[in-house]
Amino acid sequence: MKKGFTLVEILIVVTIIGILVVMVLPSHRTVVIRAKEAVLKENLFQVRDAINKYYYDKKKYPASLEDLVTSKYLRKVPEDPFLKTNEWHLKHFEPEDMEDFDPEITEGIIDIRSLNENDALDGSKYSEW
Repeated sequence: MKKGFTLVEILIVVTIIGILVVMVLPSHRTVVIRAKEAVLKENLFQVRDAINKYYYDKKKYPASLEDLVTSKYLRKVPEDPFLKTNEWHLKHFEPEDMEDFDPEITEGIIDIRSLNENDALDGSKYSEW
């Protein structure tokens, strides 16, 4: 009697492996997206925190994100994990109509947002975070 596997046994094993791969693949993609979302949230938090610290120390907002790096509030401008770039949508200070303001402050950055217009897993847009 010959030892070995029959064609039917091999097909059953290959089918089971295929089913397992099909089940695991979507959850793997979701895990990768969740990890990128966590990195994006952390990067936004760190830059916003650095902007606040810069403002409280210097009484003006930074003119660019590079100012945060040269002033040692950040080691480097973080990158967007989805777009793989350190380009961000910058929101500048806008004084209200009757508000007294220093002209240097109006040129400063008060917030950043992602340039990614895609939807997050929770349904919101990355550019609104």
